[in-house]
Amino acid sequence: MKYTYHPKVSEDLGRFGLRPRPTTPPALAKEFVNDLYRYELRTLRARLVARKIPRQGYSDRVVELRKKYFLLSIRLDLWAKADGT
Repeated sequence: MKYTYHPKVSEDLGRFGLRPRPTTPPALAKEFVNDLYRYELRTLRARLVARKIPRQGYSDRVVELRKKYFLLSIRLDLWAKADGT
């Protein structure tokens, strides 16, 4: 199966260093981005627990992280169009 990714989705995936091929299933690309998001979220939490960042403003950092990974809030069926084959 081949996929045509929406131009905005392709652009956003590129920000994460991901350039899916036409044969890359959108679910796989989303899983990769989700793994990056979880890694950054866990790292942020670990920095808070280690007192490397102040508790005050932590929620603002989490919100900024969510904004960075806005792509995850878009339904998967809107990421790409299946071309068949």
